[in-house]
Amino acid sequence: MKLAIVGGGSTYTPELIDGFARLREQLPLEEIHLVDPDERRLALVAGMSERMLRHAAHPARVVGTTDLVAGVADADAVLVQLRVGGQDARHADETWPHEAGCIGQETTGPGGLAKALRTVPVVLRIADVVRRHAKPDAWIVDFTNPVGIVTRALLEHGHRAVGLCNVAIGFQRRFAAMLGVGHDEVRLGHVGLNHLTWERSVSVDGRDALPSLLADRLGDLAGEVHLAPELLAQLGVVPSYYLRYYYAHDEVLAEQLREPTRAEAVRAIERELLELYADPAQHDKPAALEGRGGAFYSEAAIELLAAMHRGADAPRVVNLRNDGLLPFLPDDHVVEVPARYRDDRFEAEPVEPLPADIAGLIAGVAGYERLALDAAVHGGRDRVLRAMRAHPLVLQHERAERLTDLLLAENARFLEWA
Repeated sequence: MKLAIVGGGSTYTPELIDGFARLREQLPLEEIHLVDPDERRLALVAGMSERMLRHAAHPARVVGTTDLVAGVADADAVLVQLRVGGQDARHADETWPHEAGCIGQETTGPGGLAKALRTVPVVLRIADVVRRHAKPDAWIVDFTNPVGIVTRALLEHGHRAVGLCNVAIGFQRRFAAMLGVGHDEVRLGHVGLNHLTWERSVSVDGRDALPSLLADRLGDLAGEVHLAPELLAQLGVVPSYYLRYYYAHDEVLAEQLREPTRAEAVRAIERELLELYADPAQHDKPAALEGRGGAFYSEAAIELLAAMHRGADAPRVVNLRNDGLLPFLPDDHVVEVPARYRDDRFEAEPVEPLPADIAGLIAGVAGYERLALDAAVHGGRDRVLRAMRAHPLVLQHERAERLTDLLLAENARFLEWA
């Protein structure tokens, strides 16, 4: 099996390689092609990846290339994990919204819109190359944020694609630890949009353990997602950490105004990692990689790729077409739910009706996402403004005008139409 990783020069790629080495029985990889335009980073990451596999006696060959066509040629699957503009653009996304009194975040709110505008056109061009040069039945697995918007762009343009996020698998592992069971025994009632999800059930052997967890471990669960215990108790579900940007917006904004950005922290970690990757004696996953983010991403990617390769009964949380799962959303919207891979397609598990407050927030963010994708594909300040104003964290017209101007000023070099 040949896997191409677009954005393979990421300092996070060795986390994937470590997973491939540990879980080799699940995924019979023969070739791993790392595709990245940054020659220096690519050489360091590819070298480190090769040493890791050799040390683990894994037979797969690692190839680093700046040539997208060569990298995806005859690939069985293509994993897309890129960041247009790098950490500099992320730092901007995390700061300029503050000038209009909004949180700065790379996937949520005004910063998330900026990331979508930068990213969607690039991913669509990559996908066109994949369609022409990878195997006809190759899947694109999108880990590029904002995953929901990017995945919908791919599906709308006829690509064979599914979106992947590590939020659900992180919850699965944490719940398993709380319950003292193996993670593969835990099934989640995970529902929502990417980075806007709730855990409605935690099933072990067919029994929902979430009510007892909320009763006995409420403080721990609230601490995990940095939200008030009384909020979780009232909701009766566990929101993802990203709901904090909605449920505690002003608190988060105050924290952001006094603390360094996540981009600054990641820059420092990346410098350390690249120095380690340059060491020809280094062949173990560095401990510093734990601070890079994306916990359990390698397990999520491998479990999904393995299920797609050989089929599996266990559901995996993915981003796919709604197709009636949430009846208040259009069928072609992309939702994040558990699904099984069967007969060469993903089949989502049924979703019970949602409470009005959760459904309303999902509907509001979904409306924004549709406008954001329209702006990313077609361009134009008017489309950007409409998407900005539609976001539940913005809404006010004057604020949206200000944020739109800030976004365009910071991102003009990335927007072909600007």
